[in-house]
Amino acid sequence: MSTSTHPTPPPADAPAAHRAPVPRRSTVRAAEKRWGLLLAAPATLHTLLWIGVPIVVAIVLSFTAYDIIHPPEFAGLENYATIFTDGLFWRSVWHNVLIAAIGIPISMLLALVFATLLNRALPGRGVFRVMVFLPHITATVAVAMIWLWIYNPSENGLMNIILGVIGIGPLPFLTDPDLALGAVILVTIWQGIGLKMLIYLAALQGVDGQLYEAADIDGANFVQKFHRITVPMLRPATFFILITSLIANFQTFDLIYILTEGGPANSTSVVTYRIYQTAFQEFRVGLANAQSVILLLILIVLAFLSRRIVGGTDGD
Repeated sequence: MSTSTHPTPPPADAPAAHRAPVPRRSTVRAAEKRWGLLLAAPATLHTLLWIGVPIVVAIVLSFTAYDIIHPPEFAGLENYATIFTDGLFWRSVWHNVLIAAIGIPISMLLALVFATLLNRALPGRGVFRVMVFLPHITATVAVAMIWLWIYNPSENGLMNIILGVIGIGPLPFLTDPDLALGAVILVTIWQGIGLKMLIYLAALQGVDGQLYEAADIDGANFVQKFHRITVPMLRPATFFILITSLIANFQTFDLIYILTEGGPANSTSVVTYRIYQTAFQEFRVGLANAQSVILLLILIVLAFLSRRIVGGTDGD
């Protein structure tokens, strides 16, 4: 005759001393907090080491006169005074603002349109998704080389071939100060659609389908559903895309370096390229760090304004 090895649970009316202890809610929350801190520790250390420390070093060096060769010397606010009288630096900031003001809204609108269309059960939609996303995962150097060929001022350039069909051109897209910045903006739009579309596509798949069913019952058409349901439900994704796009826009360097090197006549110079020139061509590293600090402040202000305009991630 075998005996069971499993203990018999105490009856519900057993005395409290015989019942298993129930952990308190505060104990559970404390354990969750400890595990949360433990799991977040690697990312926090990485951020502090590779982002926090360089920011502190840049702020310190921004108050010095440093040319790489000689040791840094304290210069007070001299670098910042130089920045406010540096017309080329503020012209570069203005170019970034133009690229963001024109390129980001257009690419976001196109990305939303593509995401809405490719969220439907269309034949070959997987292929179209890859085609739209491919420019984003392509190396920027390769993208720039492709567009150098497209913008080739000779008759062999694809853009001038197309314009030649309608009797225009050839046009010097990257060597004309009046055309170069627009040509760069077009490249940023083309390259930026893919990631934005992917984020919008993921957000669309999280929208409750019952909302659209209720709208259909009320007789809403496609435009009304898009305006009243899709756009408000995508507000968190829109805020995220806007912030990341602004940061990426002000970090643009390799595209400018390969396409135009900031020319012609500094007509496409952007902030990061101007910082590069100050640090590695003029060897004014202290001034370059001060320019980087100003760029950080600009990004903080733009992030705050974006949250106010879009409404943040919580829909308020």
